[in-house]
Amino acid sequence: MRNLLGISAYYHDSAAVLLVDGRIVAAAQEERFSRRKNDERFPEHAVRFCLKQGGLATGDLDAVVFYDKPVVKFSRMLESFLAIAPAGLPAWLRVLPGWLSEKLNLRQTIRDELDGLAADCPVLFTEHHVAHAASAFYPSPFDRAAILTVDGVGEWATTTISRGAEGSIEMMRELHFPHSLGLLYSAFTAYCGFRVNSGEYKLMGLAPYGEPRFADAILENMIDLKPDGSFRLNMDCFGFLNGRSMTNRRFERLLGGPPRPPESPFEQRHMDVAASVQKVVSEAMLRLARQAREVTGESRLCLAGGVALNCVANGELQRAGVFDDLWIQPAAGDAGGALGAALEAWHRSQAGEAKEYDSSTGGQTATPVQPAWPSGGGDAMRGSLLGPEFSEAEIRRALEAHGAVFEALDEAAMLERVAALLADGAIVGWFQGRMEFGPRALGCRSILGDARLASMQSAINQKVKFRESFRPFAPAVLEERAGDYFDLTAESPYMLLVADVAQSQRLAKPAEESLGFDRLRHERSTLPAVTHVDGSARVQTVGRERHPLFWRLLRQFEQRTGCGVLLNTSFNVRGEPVVCTPDDAYRCFVNTAIDWLAIGPFLLSRERQPVEKPQPTFDPVPD
Repeated sequence: MRNLLGISAYYHDSAAVLLVDGRIVAAAQEERFSRRKNDERFPEHAVRFCLKQGGLATGDLDAVVFYDKPVVKFSRMLESFLAIAPAGLPAWLRVLPGWLSEKLNLRQTIRDELDGLAADCPVLFTEHHVAHAASAFYPSPFDRAAILTVDGVGEWATTTISRGAEGSIEMMRELHFPHSLGLLYSAFTAYCGFRVNSGEYKLMGLAPYGEPRFADAILENMIDLKPDGSFRLNMDCFGFLNGRSMTNRRFERLLGGPPRPPESPFEQRHMDVAASVQKVVSEAMLRLARQAREVTGESRLCLAGGVALNCVANGELQRAGVFDDLWIQPAAGDAGGALGAALEAWHRSQAGEAKEYDSSTGGQTATPVQPAWPSGGGDAMRGSLLGPEFSEAEIRRALEAHGAVFEALDEAAMLERVAALLADGAIVGWFQGRMEFGPRALGCRSILGDARLASMQSAINQKVKFRESFRPFAPAVLEERAGDYFDLTAESPYMLLVADVAQSQRLAKPAEESLGFDRLRHERSTLPAVTHVDGSARVQTVGRERHPLFWRLLRQFEQRTGCGVLLNTSFNVRGEPVVCTPDDAYRCFVNTAIDWLAIGPFLLSRERQPVEKPQPTFDPVPD
């Protein structure tokens, strides 16, 4: 098989990925094109982009691979609903129409969606956690490693330990639904008033404002966590089996009160609840990692699944030194499942095994013989810069369509001007090169600010992102200078590790520590805009080779200011996906308090734009 299309869809964050000869050519989430956050529909726009990027038509595909086995998932759902009948009937009746219309015969649905697909082109299915494991191991820099995947649920599995070695993956341990760290964290996300499948980042950001005083109650009543990392949820505390809610009255009693209504004020109790579940999940991940080391005998670890996006837990795992090296798939959630599905199919095809799992119902296949290794032994994600890019002419046409006022600069002049603007306290939208694949903006679809300014955090949260003021921002730091600013023992190119700010950058602690959001009033380091209230930061290390233009901007800023760090947050507002096109970027720019937009070779000042603004592509409502 030469040309492989991987797809994830219908559950959360649909995406498409194109492999050519085992090389990742293109990858994108559907939400970026449709402008519908976490879009779960068939990724028609993402597929179209991937094929265009590869110079292919649908008829050129050698196989299409879906990231889980829908018939197995359907049987799990049916069995789960029947186990609690009749309580599960309302939820079953809600989901049944969608399964009967498109999901149950997904092979035909995919053929219908992919007009022009050759009749003899196979539509294949991987197991969900096999796809996650493949997305973690195959693009990693390792030729062999332990693999840990942790999420909500696939077909039955919620957690797996496997071993990857020179082009094949061997599953070794599984935990099954309903016992799930992802669902546990989502239950607490809902309890604290955030939306499941999008508010988990908020819960993680809320945790440092509290104390983990409920951690013991969680461990004693909600989750039985064993020393080897295995666990069982006490389903008497949860409501997600019947589909009515994630939690129930017993859950509420254990946490001292009812859930927080969305958009209502926070109590200290909510902050303490967030701190408590974060402590429990971090401990569970640490124990699972230790078990993975023992079971596999490997010294390096790859991580994927939605829980692998919990960068606080990742940072603790890194510092614990359980493994010599750690690599986390930057698109660790369901979108990355499309990548893993395609990679798994490619590797099996190299071993002549494609037909053995051409089924939406079947189980595992035997470990194949060693196939060719496509990545050359290095990180094959190419900086995760796998989405669309736009030419100077395309950007110019988009700007001129809005009557935008702009000036054209060569690269050296652009870097010098933007560095100067940032040093003067401006907020800059930075739209350059290929769009990132995964949830993080890594310097191509970013909003940038001076990390040294204490006012920058609240200004971007409230006037640009239209989101809660407690939310922290990430620092982007020159890779070679990271140790000067952060206690980081490994590179973090995908913004997936939390580390403490270095002691040399810390400021004196306040005489009396405040509680809750009052802690925001105190500057804790020389980088107050990116230092969280516990003295930590979600770090992105920027290397010259992975992200050359962004590295040069950071270098220019450092030469001007002596500081090799910038605040980097995604180019979007609350409730909106990250911008994809020049049109998206301009609309977001003029409808927020972003001061300047650097888009391709063009620089725009918000003050010079036409008074009549185009409608935004977003509606700043709760996400």
